[in-house]
Amino acid sequence: MAEPREAASKAREMLGLLGFLLVATAQVSNMILARGVAGSVPPFSIAFFRWSIVALGLLPAIVLALREKPGLLQGQTFGIVVAGFLGMFICGGPVYLAGVTTSAINLALIMALAPLAVLLFSFVSGQEAIHRSQIIGMLLSLAGAALILTKGNAAIAAGVVTGDLLALMAMLGWAGYTLLQNRVGGGVSFLARIGLFAAVGALLSLPFAINEMWSMPSAAFSGRAALVYLFAGLIPGLFAYSAYARLGAKFGAVSTSLSLYLGPIVSAVCCRSCSWAKRRP
Repeated sequence: MAEPREAASKAREMLGLLGFLLVATAQVSNMILARGVAGSVPPFSIAFFRWSIVALGLLPAIVLALREKPGLLQGQTFGIVVAGFLGMFICGGPVYLAGVTTSAINLALIMALAPLAVLLFSFVSGQEAIHRSQIIGMLLSLAGAALILTKGNAAIAAGVVTGDLLALMAMLGWAGYTLLQNRVGGGVSFLARIGLFAAVGALLSLPFAINEMWSMPSAAFSGRAALVYLFAGLIPGLFAYSAYARLGAKFGAVSTSLSLYLGPIVSAVCCRSCSWAKRRP
């Protein structure tokens, strides 16, 4: 009896690891996209269509949840709006805007600091205890990130690019979202919650997107832009956020946020592979 249980436990562990790797890859694809289309496709237009695709894709889950339990979301509107603002709006247009002045690897590296922020937020709110080893680990992670970002040059540190600051803002937003995503919209399935958060993100991005569409229609409504919107909505949007929420419900906020540690590695591998492919005759 013990052997089948151990085998089942190992299978669940392997599936969990695979899930974290897939989520990390999907998340990094958004950072590579942000760098790849920088300056050619308007950032908030990408964000608006990305979250619209996610919200429409999950609309059946939202409708089903509200039909089964009418009035279920009463009193939770504020929490849903805050989660949508942090996880979708702050981690939407600003990230694509950051791609104009910073690299995909830098974006991934800064976002990889999110687990530290999640742990600190959890500690301050009394949800998590911090041990001495964790404090040492956090300091080492921060020092390592600072060293890589500045390349050990104090002059670079004094002139941090705007993209890095926008990425830092997105990282803090993601940390807040990670803590909130399974604490608001109680009684609603995780897919319905993601759909609601995405709808908030789309609505908040809309005014900025309208301005971009009005000022640069050829960039916002090109065939390339349509493909970008579709990719952003399906891979780093619908798949990444739904899978992240599922992992968060199963493993907890702090553990799930650790998937971002894989980001810089996946980003470096992908960027190097793209560079190698371009050099081929």
